Formats: sequence, C-alpha cells, structure tokens
Amino acid sequence: MTSAPKQMNGAESVVRSLHAAGVDVCFANPGTSEMQFVDALDRTKLMHCVLGLFEGVVTGAADGYARMTGKPAVTLLHLAPGFANAAANLHNARKARVPMVNLVGDHALRHQQYDAPLSADVEGACRPFSDWVKSGTDAGSFAADAMEALRVAKGKPRRIATLIAPADIGWDEGGQIASEIAPDGPAPLDEAALTDAVAALESGEKTAILVSNSVLEDVATLALLQGIADKTGATILAPTSSRRTERGQGRAAMAKVPYPINEAIACLAPYSRAILIETLPPVAFFAYPGKPSLLLPEDCAQVTLVGVDGDGQVAVAALADRIGAKRSTGNDTAMPARPQSGAITLANIGAALANALPEDAIVVDEAISSGGATFGAGDSARPNSWLALTGGSIGIGIPLSAGAAIACPQRPVITIQGDGSAMYTIQGLWTQAREGSNVTTIILANQSYEILKHELHNVGAQPGQDALDMLNLDRPHLDFVALARGMGVPGRRVEDVADLMRAIEDAAKEPGPYLIEAML
Repeated sequence: MTSAPKQMNGAESVVRSLHAAGVDVCFANPGTSEMQFVDALDRTKLMHCVLGLFEGVVTGAADGYARMTGKPAVTLLHLAPGFANAAANLHNARKARVPMVNLVGDHALRHQQYDAPLSADVEGACRPFSDWVKSGTDAGSFAADAMEALRVAKGKPRRIATLIAPADIGWDEGGQIASEIAPDGPAPLDEAALTDAVAALESGEKTAILVSNSVLEDVATLALLQGIADKTGATILAPTSSRRTERGQGRAAMAKVPYPINEAIACLAPYSRAILIETLPPVAFFAYPGKPSLLLPEDCAQVTLVGVDGDGQVAVAALADRIGAKRSTGNDTAMPARPQSGAITLANIGAALANALPEDAIVVDEAISSGGATFGAGDSARPNSWLALTGGSIGIGIPLSAGAAIACPQRPVITIQGDGSAMYTIQGLWTQAREGSNVTTIILANQSYEILKHELHNVGAQPGQDALDMLNLDRPHLDFVALARGMGVPGRRVEDVADLMRAIEDAAKEPGPYLIEAML
C-alpha cells in the first residue's frame, strides 16, 4: 500500500502565493519558529533570499529595495525580540511610506500558554511600527492572510503590513494557495482643492508648494512642477528628508526645509500661502524652549491639493494644465570645480562628491551632521537617485544601500554615512559582501555624535566633560577599515580630498562593496 501524497503546509502556501503576486525577494534573519519558512523557501526556490546578521539590517534593506522598485519584499523575523531589533528601521520605512510585508514567527498555538523563555506579546510589539497586524490561526487560511497583508502594503499610501506566523500553522498540512487582492487606489483629486490651489498661485502672495513621495520620484513631474514655479513665482520645497528624489544635472533642482530649527523657521517665514502635495505640514523634529512645533507661519493659508493617500503626479499635471504651465528645461546647476589636494573639510566635501559621483548613481544619505555640506552635491552631480533618512532613527544607511543594490544591481550605490550611525548596523557590510553588491560606503569620520552637540546647545545647556564624554567616539577610536575587512569588505582611509575623489571613482567602477573612511 502506498501512502497518500503529502499536502502542502501553511508556510509553502504563503511562499507560493506571495511569489505568484510578484514578491520575489525575502530579507531574513530567521530563528527556530521560522524554520518551516526556511524549508519552504529552499524547496520552492521562488525567492531570492538575503540574510542579514541583525534584524535592523533586514528591515533597512527591505526599505531600500522598496524605494527603488516601488514594490514590497517580504521580511522573515523571529518572535517579539527579533521584531524589536527590527523596529527602528521599520519606523523609518513607515515614515517613508514604502510597501513591506513582515512575517514574524511566534510560538506554536498550543505552546503559547506556557510562557516559554522567548514568549512575549508579539502583536503588541508589532503594532506601533506597522499599519496592519494580524496573527494567523489556521494553515488553510494562512495564505489568504498573507494576500490581505500584501493588499494593505501595496495600497495608497504604501504601508507596513505584519503577519504573525505561529509555528504550527506553518508546518501543518492543509495550506491553500490564495489569489492576489487588488490594493486600494489613490484618493481621487478634489476639484475644489485644485481650484483653491490655483487661487493661491494667482493671489500675488508669496506661495510655497511643498511636495513629497511620488512627486519627487518622477523626473517628468519634477520638470512640470518647476514649470509651475517658473510661471507663477512660487517656491518648490521638499521635506527635510524624503524617501527618494531624482536629482542631478538636467533635472529640476529641489530645495528642502532645513533640519536646524532656526533655519527651518527662517526658510518658511516669508510664505503667506502653502500648497501641500503628498505631504503633511512641516513640523519641527523636536520641541525647543521658545520655538514653535509647526514650522509654517500661523497666518499662512494652507491648501492640501492631495494628501499622502493621493496621486501627486496626477495633481501636479492637473495644476499645470489649469494655469497653463509647461515643463521646465531642467536644472543647469554647474558642477563645482574639482577640489585640489588638501584636508577633507565641510567646505570642500560637497564639491568633491559632486565631481566623483558616477552617472546614474543611487546615493544613500545618512551624513547626519555633515548633511548640510553634502546635500547640494545631488543637484550639481550627474543624474542620480537620492535616498534619505526619513524617520530620524539612525542606522539606516548601510542596510538601505544593501537593499537598493539588490533592487538595481546594474547601478552603483554610494553611501554617505556618519560614523556614529554606521555602528548601529555595521553588520550590513557583511550582507553587501555576501551579495557582491556594488556599494561604496563613505564613512564621514568626525569621531563624535556631532549633531547631538548642537542639540545640547539648542536646549540651553553648557556641556561639561561628562556630557561631552557621552557624545565623543574616542577612547578608543573606531577603525572602520579594519571593521569592514573583518566582514569581507576591502577599504582604505583617506585624509586628502583629492584622494577621496579618486577612491570613490575607482570603487564605483569595480564590482563588489568597498569602504572609504574619510577623516574630517
């Protein structure tokens, strides 16, 4: 007598259903409760599986992948503690409004009552960092739950969906393939809001157009937006940090609201009208004594043309049509002169980057305290995609680059990385090495949490030695070249700006990752 053929288990049904719906990359740091998924991924060979040595690398990489492809990867995480390790970069991904599906393992349903050592409130851990959370209850409906998670993730705006996977419903037989569910489309354009936006532009008053998300990702829309500004005299501004902006010569140059509170207030003070497209009213990162939380002037009349759930590209096209604006011919920002030999400083590093960035680079910006000096390079350099730290939770640059490189393996990735934030997810270099990714990581080594020194002064403190000891990265000094070498990434330390430019140019031409420690 022959035995009956084995039925599909719950884990395999989820993997097959997600793949059929277009999910083909899994970023993972699995544990015991996820072994059924490890097995299903291995047997089916349907997804590119990428290992991160820390869960924050996993979610940061999934974020970078989503920013460059516009579609979700799936992450595989281990119980509440593993999700907790992943949460900081999930916060950034959620603020970026990228699509992501998290599979978080949990103890088997029959085991949950015993308070095993890794037991915790998985749903409670996931909820603050997810837009949708559900715990699977049955192998037969597990794939349908995954399709609901994918529907949520791919809707407008894009969202973080977390499906909790008790171990037994993954290994139990009876899994059923589920079909993809159409996601929610963007909210329709409000004709009354369009009329109000036109009135603001025709009012003769100083008007700012604040834009984000899909508007910044489309070169044609940016050119049309610049055409609106040219015709009306309005100023175009992006948020302090955006998930992705298409920048460089021949593309519309985009100013942004500065991070420092005084500069942000001064930037927005002249405007009596503001039009918001796929963004929220700008808010200070923190409260400061005697400073406002909302950055637009109190008497500024605001019009939300479309919210974060709308289609900003459609809105810009409609606005241009109503006022008769045409596409701008593009950014003619000249590339700065190539810096000559000398120390690397905040005064010359922007020009150095502008000259060294290769054509069609993906630039990941976690420069932190050096960000003001490096940001301008994006407009004067060759065409590039610029990815920024969206949620303020540092430690995203190295994993974000790993994910972007997997999304676009034919494009060079350049990471501009603060030294303090690099140490949060330095393990991401190992993932870059394993994947053979063409990522050049530039560590801007000022050997301190320099930005926090500014924040200490912003709250009126006069720091003494004990305070400075909590902000300086010395005793001992970090050796990033040695750290990178230990994870399979070659590198070098540079102190001369001409050497820095040559190192970037050489590294970008070669396959595989490379690290440059630039001493400031």
